[in-house]
Order: sequence, then structure tokens, then C-alpha cells
Amino acid sequence: MSENLNPFRFYAGGERIKRLVDLDLAGKRVFLRADFNVPLKDGKITDDTRIRSVVPTIEYLRAKGAKVICASHLGRPNGEVNEAFTLEPVAARLGELLGIDVLFADDSVGIAVVREAKELKPGGVMVLQNLRFHPEEEANSENYATQLSQVADFYVNDAFGASHRAHASIDALPRVMKNRAAGLLLEKEVEALTQIINNPQRPMMSILGGSKVSDKVKVIDALMVKSSKIFIGGAMAYTFLRALDVKVGSSRVEADKITLARKILERASTAKCQIILPVDHLTGASFDNPGTPKVTQNAHILDNAMALDIGPKTIELFTRELAGAETIFWNGPMGVFEKPGFDVGTNAIAEFIAKSAAKVKVVGGGDSVAAVKKAGLEAGFTHVSTGGGASLEMIEGAPMPGLEALKRKD
Repeated sequence: MSENLNPFRFYAGGERIKRLVDLDLAGKRVFLRADFNVPLKDGKITDDTRIRSVVPTIEYLRAKGAKVICASHLGRPNGEVNEAFTLEPVAARLGELLGIDVLFADDSVGIAVVREAKELKPGGVMVLQNLRFHPEEEANSENYATQLSQVADFYVNDAFGASHRAHASIDALPRVMKNRAAGLLLEKEVEALTQIINNPQRPMMSILGGSKVSDKVKVIDALMVKSSKIFIGGAMAYTFLRALDVKVGSSRVEADKITLARKILERASTAKCQIILPVDHLTGASFDNPGTPKVTQNAHILDNAMALDIGPKTIELFTRELAGAETIFWNGPMGVFEKPGFDVGTNAIAEFIAKSAAKVKVVGGGDSVAAVKKAGLEAGFTHVSTGGGASLEMIEGAPMPGLEALKRKD
């Protein structure tokens, strides 16, 4: 990887992002922006993956004698206090994972919060209340950022999944704090994706799922200049198939994006990137009530049927064509994998990648990551990203506010 393309080393212009090892942490209060946006049901955490992913950074900070003040958003409370989105359960779970008592603050700013932070002992940990209880967070308010800065001496961003958003705790806050750095998780995420962006081991192949072509246009364009093949599944595959005059029945199609899909196929041909689409499908009666899966004979779908997963011929085609890849990037499931009987394609792709000999295997995106974890295949991937939208925007080449705000010249 070229030195000047790695954000953790000096750029030609003299800017870089500091690592934790660059900070003298002993006795310092560290504002740790984490991504604790975990799923909740009846006030209980149903998946603590995002909490676990930040534990190595917290343990590092504690070992160096820092006082750790964790902050995050949770859900969409729309700038109002809403107990359904309190971070109190997160603080409790974090305490269990760390094996210590974790203090919970009932707000993110204010005299009381600053006092509690100062009273922490070295190695102590506290969690602030949901940042989005203040509308200034999503407004990227510098005033709110200044208030947050009073809680700590240093700023550390370990919330890759939120780093594509210009919010106060991601963008404005590190800009007002001189001592700032990336956490271990953020560093790991950026290093893995930077390798794919700047210097992928070839041949590189990409697999994209999801519902809308419009959501993936920029990432497809970015990937087609790096990938020899792009495999497309999920609902957006049917817009591409319609663009090729394939009958798609009642499958979900973005009718106003059919022309766009044709243009993407043309650009891929010019870029010498092969776009591979499903050649058969598992269909159901409807999205809400699919019934028993039925396999189509070919790519065409009956008028009264809805495609909800790739079929066995497509699985065989995709896995055969993926053989020989040195780098594989996967974002998005191959079908409606949360519905029984329509998870076959997604699971088959996950298992094939996990067992493949590719040197670099990266999966990003909530649903595809969930499928990998559900199947217990995480160990078969070189990197499992915690940020679906963030990873796509980084690959697109879009500015990442959370990374830009960390850069400094000294």
C-alpha cells in the first residue's frame, strides 16, 4: 500500500490521522466516540456485537491509565429525550463485558457530567446518555461540540459505522479538540477498506445485494474499475434483468431506473468488468406471504410470482465464477434471507467465501454481516465490517467527515 494513500501515515501535504500509540494517555480523560447503536427489544439488547467491537480500544485505554468517557447515538429519538433509546442498557452490558462497574450519566453535557468525568479514577469507564437526545448532535453544532469537549482532554473516534455522517460528535468535536486519534476498531476498518480501494490483490471480485439500484450506483461505478467481475443479487438484480428484457413477474423493480441499469451494464463492458446476474430464482406468492419457495427453470419469472432469492443454478454459477478470486468484497444479501426458505442463496455465498482460498475477504453491510454471524462463519473472513453505509461511502470515494476531522499536520 502506498504510504501517501494510507491515512495513518503522512500524506504528501503533511496530514495524517494519529493512532492511540501516539497519545500520552496516563491520567487523561478520553472522549471515546463509539457506535453503540445496538438493536433493542423490550429494553433489552438483542445483539451486542457493536459493544464487543469497541472493547479492545477501551481495554487499551484503561491499561494506559486513561479515564474513558464513552459516547454514542442509539436509534432516532429526533432530538428529544426518549427513554426507549436510553443507553443505560448499553452501560450495563459494557460493564459485564469489562468485568467492572461502568458509570452511567443521565446526560451528555452539563456541569454534573463534567464533574463525574473528572472524578473517574484511572481505568474508570462511564457512558454518556444518548447524544441524539440533543438536536444539536445531528445538526453538527459547534456549540454542542464545545460543551462535549469539556468532558475530556483527548478525543478518540472508534465509531466507523457513523463516520460518514457530519454530526457534532463525529465532525465538529474533533475539530475543537487538539488531541485526537483513531481507535483500534476505526483503524482496522480503514486499513482493510483502504487496501481494497488503493491496492487490491487481483483478481478482485465483488458481490452486491440489496433492494435498490439507485442506492448502489456510485459503489458499482467505483468497484467496476477494480473488479474483474461483479455479482448482483437481491431485489436490485430484477431491475437489471428488466433492463435486459427478462420477465421478472411481480418482483420488485425500480421502473424509473431501468435506463440507468442499462447504462451501468454498458459502462461495465467498457471497463472490462463482467456483471453477472441470476439465471434462476426462488419465488414466492408475495413478499409478506411468500409460501413455499418455488424454483424457476431459468431467469424468467411467471407473472404471478415474486423472486425472493437466487436459485440453485445461480448459486452454482456464482460460486464457480468466484473461484480464483484473490480479493472478495461482499455487501448485501442475495435475497430475503430473514424469511424461512429464502436464505439459501445468502447462506451458500457466505459459506463459499468463508471456505475460499482468497487472500482478502471483506463483508460489509448489516444484513450480509448478520448472515455471516448467524452461520458462524466470521472466522472465514479477513474482515467483517461494522459499518455498512460507511464502508460503501468510503469505497465510493465520498468524503468521510469522521476521518477528515481527525487529520492533523503535527
